[in-house]
Amino acid sequence: GQILVNVSKGIEDRTLYTLSQVIKEEIPQADVAVLSGPSHAEEVSRGVPTTVVVGAETKVTARFVQDIFMNDVFRVYTSPDITGIELGGSLKNVIALAAGIVDGLGFGDNTKAALMTRGMAEISRLGIKMGGKMETFAGLSGFGDLFVTCTSKHSRNWNAGYLMGQGKTMEEAMKQVNQVVEGVNSARAALELANRHGVEMPIVEQINLLLFEKKSAKDALSDLLMRDRRK
Repeated sequence: GQILVNVSKGIEDRTLYTLSQVIKEEIPQADVAVLSGPSHAEEVSRGVPTTVVVGAETKVTARFVQDIFMNDVFRVYTSPDITGIELGGSLKNVIALAAGIVDGLGFGDNTKAALMTRGMAEISRLGIKMGGKMETFAGLSGFGDLFVTCTSKHSRNWNAGYLMGQGKTMEEAMKQVNQVVEGVNSARAALELANRHGVEMPIVEQINLLLFEKKSAKDALSDLLMRDRRK
């Protein structure tokens, strides 16, 4: 069938499908591949060295897409783990909102590092339950994408979180960013998936309370930090 390469990230609200599942439902004959990783468009367009991963059901498709996109400044790895690649790419946007909030509240690198590490653990727990592979979440489309989205001023999700950390409402922050903030939609979907699969995701829970229940950024963060002690 026709090869379709998906470079979008997100989870469909109603169905909780990943975008490749949505494409498959709409175009059943399509051979869907996904391209993801730490790759801000602004930098890719300037020829900044970038490395991503392409996921496809067959090696033949993955290699074909790899050959098309690969050049001196754009390196492409291949993986059969479409599920892990897509979940890493969409769920990290929720953690990036939280990272922006940490920065907006004026907390330091220690707090943000802890949040990113625990966020990665949440993404991995859910992703593995849904069929993804641990090495995917530790790789470019998992940790790599999470890192760049949580630390870059290019990141719409980080920017929206930063503004909320500074006291803006979700609506005000989204208006000021003036682009799609995927983490807002993905937060609700992530919580539904966590409940469906019986996975604990405290950061995702607090972000949902902040976005949809009007909880303050400061309260959400302190509730995360004051959770019952863990081994």
